Amino acid sequence: MLSIVQQDHLTVKSELKLLNQVQQWFEQFCLKYLSQFGWSEGQLYRLNLALAEGFTNAVRHAHRALPPETTIEIEVSLWIDRLEIKIWDYGKPFNPNAIAEPEPGTLQVGGYGWFLLRRLADRVVYERSDDDRNCLLIVKYAQESQNNS
Repeated sequence: MLSIVQQDHLTVKSELKLLNQVQQWFEQFCLKYLSQFGWSEGQLYRLNLALAEGFTNAVRHAHRALPPETTIEIEVSLWIDRLEIKIWDYGKPFNPNAIAEPEPGTLQVGGYGWFLLRRLADRVVYERSDDDRNCLLIVKYAQESQNNS
């Protein structure tokens, strides 16, 4: 069984202005660890974009009716074969698979973030955890990172 090579976590308030802090924390983790394992700059950019999308969705949608002091917890885990980003929020659960994918060439209000996440990552799961929080799991496999720059 593969084990975690490196892990870090960050807890922030539910405020969009903290997005830069979240992204800088993630970039520091990437600079410190991922480059040693052959992850490309382009892949790290896409992972940072996926993190930004997940964080802003938690603030704008999941925590919309909650006070800004409500925390969002983020965990990054580097395995030998993959990187996992987990984002926990306290919003009401929802089923992202119920969101209709926009037709090419058409516009709709909302729903693009979920499809963007699925294109940036190899696996995206959104589920309710036992502690009444939602967890967004974003997974990217290392093998892919070496092929996509």
